[in-house]
Amino acid sequence: MNTVKSGGKIPLYESVAGRVAQLIGEGTFRAGDRIPSVRALGRQFQVSLTTVMEAYTLLEDRGLIEARPQSGYYVRARFPGSTAEPEMTAPPLKPTTVGTAELSMMVMRDTRNPDLVPLGAAIPNPELLPVDRLNRMLATESRKHAVASVSYDMPPGCERLRVQIARRMLAVGCALAPDQIVTTSGCIEAVVLSLRAICRPGDTVAVESPVYYNFLQAIDLMGLKALEIPTHPRTGISLDALRYALDHTPIRACLVVANFNNPLGSLMPDDHKRELVAMLAARRIPLIEDDIYGDLSFSPERPRAAKAFDEAGLVLYCTSVTKTVAPGYRVGWVAPGIFQKEIERLKAVTTIACSTPTELAVAEFLANGGYDHHLRRIRRIYARQMSLMAEAVGQAFPVGTRVTRPEGGFVLWVECPERVDSLVLYEQALTRGITIAPGPIFSATGKYRNCIRLNAAWWDDRVERAIHTLGELAAAMM
Repeated sequence: MNTVKSGGKIPLYESVAGRVAQLIGEGTFRAGDRIPSVRALGRQFQVSLTTVMEAYTLLEDRGLIEARPQSGYYVRARFPGSTAEPEMTAPPLKPTTVGTAELSMMVMRDTRNPDLVPLGAAIPNPELLPVDRLNRMLATESRKHAVASVSYDMPPGCERLRVQIARRMLAVGCALAPDQIVTTSGCIEAVVLSLRAICRPGDTVAVESPVYYNFLQAIDLMGLKALEIPTHPRTGISLDALRYALDHTPIRACLVVANFNNPLGSLMPDDHKRELVAMLAARRIPLIEDDIYGDLSFSPERPRAAKAFDEAGLVLYCTSVTKTVAPGYRVGWVAPGIFQKEIERLKAVTTIACSTPTELAVAEFLANGGYDHHLRRIRRIYARQMSLMAEAVGQAFPVGTRVTRPEGGFVLWVECPERVDSLVLYEQALTRGITIAPGPIFSATGKYRNCIRLNAAWWDDRVERAIHTLGELAAAMM
């Protein structure tokens, strides 16, 4: 780098900040990249450490970089300024049955085809997962606990795992004992058990809109109805709309993803979470919270769970390591509050117990395998890839396209102009070797026909070309 000099008209730290901002703008440093340390930049620019610190503070204030404790400074995820965000959704405020099962299954089946560019299902990139380390722990823990590894571990499940989960729950604002946690075969089983513990056929469940399509399928299979609530891409479910629905519709349960909703990526502020929990508790309505993306925050600070504000035991907190560590291990859990006994009973009479070897391996990974180090790494990667994909969408898709700006997770919601039909786009994309998730599968009423969800867990030249192909296909519909 060249020496930075100030002509005397602007402070030296602003000159340093301007040069670093220029490097970011030119792509020398991209979203998620670590920039030089304060000491290193001081040497390179031949300025004092104080000057560099002031420059980095200015860049933080401008939202260009962020400090990560014990790690350094990184370029923040940036989204194309010319591409607007979607606005608050507007689903019909009436309960409805679900009718998108076959299309949802098609998107899920696409994951079995390795020849397709995997932009459809929200699955992590296995190349970013600690595969070798986990499998070594699986073998070691199975030998160490030979008898236990081939035995049933009846609900509430593997104690070693529940101890580690209870310790990690402190980071989401919850002080729980290991016995207040029930292990499950992934997060979706935790959610399904929660719905079964609370609801009976014909009941209505309030959900965000758009909502993860597997939730809709579960609601449908249990003979329940979904009531879609307007949701903002930044702040999550509309509390005003939910309050109106509660006052006018018999609702048995509410199901939300408060941290980095799938598919919008929204993050509920803490005061909204507190208000949501209080609003439901006042009516004795249980809240099922899916926090599967909570550990994938791009910010150094992990967001709190809605469960942190639960004083009545009415929040059933569900999550897993599916999106962060090992989808195939099927290790999840639920902290069910006052529904503990019913959840344990339902677990016992349906799947009896979970896979003990994988639970032991995950317990060891959480205790000694460097889970937090792994998280820091993939958070940086996903932040960068989300930014790059959003930028590519902004360049390739028709004018008027809107893209979400998530602060965590790895999915993007793309709202195209009304003339773009995502179901047609899905079929055309398959012929080009690309799979996407069309918008209607995220709605019980088939809304969001002009929207798609994209998986940003992968990013390379092949994915970038796929985004431009999708943009060309969408533009051809205009």
